[in-house]
Amino acid sequence: MIESILVTLLPVLFLTILISSGEKFRHRNIDMDGEPPIDRTLFYLSKYSIILVWVAMSIRSWGVILPVEVTQELKWLSLFLWISGFVPLFIARFGLGDSFRIGSPKEATNLRVDGLFRLSRNPMYVGVYSTLLASCLYACNPLIFLVSIFIVVVHHKIVLAEEQYLRKEFGDEYLQYCNRVRRYL
Repeated sequence: MIESILVTLLPVLFLTILISSGEKFRHRNIDMDGEPPIDRTLFYLSKYSIILVWVAMSIRSWGVILPVEVTQELKWLSLFLWISGFVPLFIARFGLGDSFRIGSPKEATNLRVDGLFRLSRNPMYVGVYSTLLASCLYACNPLIFLVSIFIVVVHHKIVLAEEQYLRKEFGDEYLQYCNRVRRYL
């Protein structure tokens, strides 16, 4: 029961924070929904697919989807990856503050290179990838695996496009940052 509550609570809390942040941003005339840096359809399909994979993980934790029984070791590894994925998601989201955008910003933002961004240029993507891997291992479902692969491929394209934007926007400061900090880990 505690496992199911934890598995369900983390994405619900994260999505609640995203939605409430969007409302707070709108009240301050900041558009949290930036421009998709790649094809709009692929961009949003991949973003919403993350939610579907998270929902599948949650449903599986409540015992609803039972295609394959996983070992306790695999379940514990999945839970570790799940929690390890949401930790950087929360920390990086709060670390970005007003610079957070879903897509490329429409207005000026700050380049964040502190906090988790000293360890990874994309800690939120690392967190998402960890939750996807956790879902794949926990659910042992080929559809979840295929959707997760799709998400990772599209999100890597998003990262590459965002890097182009950041190079243009922040120039040498961003290039120096890239020389110090790796893309993912």
